[in-house]
Amino acid sequence: MTSHFYPVILAGGRGTRFWPLSRKKRAKQLLALDGKQTMIQQTVKRLLPLASAKHFWVVTNDDSRPEILRQLPKLRREQIVAEPVGRNTAPAIGLAAFILQRTDPDAVLGLFPSDHVIADDKRYQQVLQEGIRIASSGENVVVLGIQPTRAETGYGYIEVGPPSTGNSRHVRRFTEKPNAERAGEFISAGNFFWNSGMFLWSGRTLTNALAEHLPKTAAVLETIADSYGTRAFASTLRRLYPKCENISVDYGILEPRSAKGEQASNIFCLPADFGWNDLGSWTALHEHHTSRHAGKDGNLISAQGIFILNASGNYVHAPGKFVAVVGVRDIVVVETDDALLVTTRENSQDVGKIVKHLDEKKLKKLV
Repeated sequence: MTSHFYPVILAGGRGTRFWPLSRKKRAKQLLALDGKQTMIQQTVKRLLPLASAKHFWVVTNDDSRPEILRQLPKLRREQIVAEPVGRNTAPAIGLAAFILQRTDPDAVLGLFPSDHVIADDKRYQQVLQEGIRIASSGENVVVLGIQPTRAETGYGYIEVGPPSTGNSRHVRRFTEKPNAERAGEFISAGNFFWNSGMFLWSGRTLTNALAEHLPKTAAVLETIADSYGTRAFASTLRRLYPKCENISVDYGILEPRSAKGEQASNIFCLPADFGWNDLGSWTALHEHHTSRHAGKDGNLISAQGIFILNASGNYVHAPGKFVAVVGVRDIVVVETDDALLVTTRENSQDVGKIVKHLDEKKLKKLV
């Protein structure tokens, strides 16, 4: 356990591509998509060997906070902060950094999405320990990079230079979600990694970076942090947080910092080999589970009873029902009490558009 390590878990997303299971008050990170524990419970569990429960921070929203409090009883209420409005990852992690700078000047923060799957927890913890060491040894930023297995257009990419200290490599640049042709070029080049969205840095490094690259947002966050621990904190957060820029860590801090040059930016990539999946869609969930559990036909079906005939590659979630799958391939069917989704694995990335439609039609019960 590292005494100055503080995991900051971002749990504000809705996970719209997992509709109809995922809803405003039951977002993706609050679902048990990969076992008996929910995604956020798994995230906390694998980080607990590295930090005490009192060092965890969760940044979420008002819709999800009550359920997160219920699911994470080891965390105190004040450790789970609800954004009054969503402002992306830079303000979320920045607020935690400014607060921690007041209580622990040696704090090292880790930024972690709440909805990722890790196959090898021990290897994950080893990589993080190396990252914590690098982050605490200077004005360094560490990003965990995933070895790409395909020309994926839905992920950001990290271009790296030759090996640096230990397993780390200097980062040359970040590229957000390239088209298929560019993604193919990155794979062929061999010195690109997927951006996992997991970062490590000292509180001092992060607050300095915010002050340099997002000075207006930094000033707002510093004022909010000054009120932490007082009765004025909640009202100050509601009043000032909406004034922060709506911007990600990648765009707001890492891209301008990397523009300083490979050596001057002090951004390091740690290649990660612990089995990572961000479960971004029903198709990704199907592929994740079928790689371990499904039969030769590639069907994955949650139901009370099953009949399958000349069918393959299907994902069906209909608990409590008898399901017959006949003569179809690569479809996705998800049933809840009030909604039914029918799509193909190829088109499951578009499920989020359903939620946008429901929002526009003000069908609040369905979102």
